[in-house]
Amino acid sequence: MSSDALHTEATANLQQHLAENSYPGRGLILGRNTSGEWAIVYWLMGRSRNSRNRVLLEDNGRLRTEAADLTKLEDPTLIIYNALWNFEGKTVVTNGDHTDRVVRGWENGTTFEETLHSERHEPDVPNLTPRIAGCLHPEDLESPLRLALIRSCGRNPELSEHHFFCYPAPAPGLGHGLTTYQGDGNPLPSFAGLPLWFPLEGEGDRIANAYWEALNPDNRVALAVWTWSPGSSAPQMRICNRHRTDDPAPDSGTPGTVSRTTNR
Repeated sequence: MSSDALHTEATANLQQHLAENSYPGRGLILGRNTSGEWAIVYWLMGRSRNSRNRVLLEDNGRLRTEAADLTKLEDPTLIIYNALWNFEGKTVVTNGDHTDRVVRGWENGTTFEETLHSERHEPDVPNLTPRIAGCLHPEDLESPLRLALIRSCGRNPELSEHHFFCYPAPAPGLGHGLTTYQGDGNPLPSFAGLPLWFPLEGEGDRIANAYWEALNPDNRVALAVWTWSPGSSAPQMRICNRHRTDDPAPDSGTPGTVSRTTNR
């Protein structure tokens, strides 16, 4: 497929799978922006009060979730975790605490795939939310991008199926992405099929604005865009939060949005 055709498909996916979809759930995209920088997009969505009571924060080189208002945190299980972690030239991003287990695996010489083979989908019956993950390793010239999708097998709460995807570096302006759900529903339908192409047009701020605007305003919670250029001293992070980090009032009438750029 030509580069123009891929960009057309990516733009259509942004519109159909995100902008016209009230609840794709959590999502991640790994690729390169139009300047050739490596880029990761990560976002949170929520339907329940507990899920919506979150912000994304950068903490000592990691991206983590945190309660926007600790007094309203009902259950931290499955919603509070390190979402992105850079370790010795490799960056992992996930929708749960398997971020930490991937890094521990790297510390012990275990690969991204080997660690995730022992993971299972989330135990949140009846939704059985998939665990999704991405790995960016620019020094791996053959497969610098890797994705993982771990979902229930036939909606069996006891069995998980594991899907792994390895990709060469995409053309500038393109990325590969996964979301947890196909859309809204009760129970929520798990993501199905192959990872989708998505556009990564412009610099980090432009990408952050484009994806924040695409997500459903009622259900979007937080979003981060991580970018890194080979040879640069450190990655950059842009974060958008529905709830202002300096005003933890998740039930206020008009949610606040914070965008910031931080050198890691």
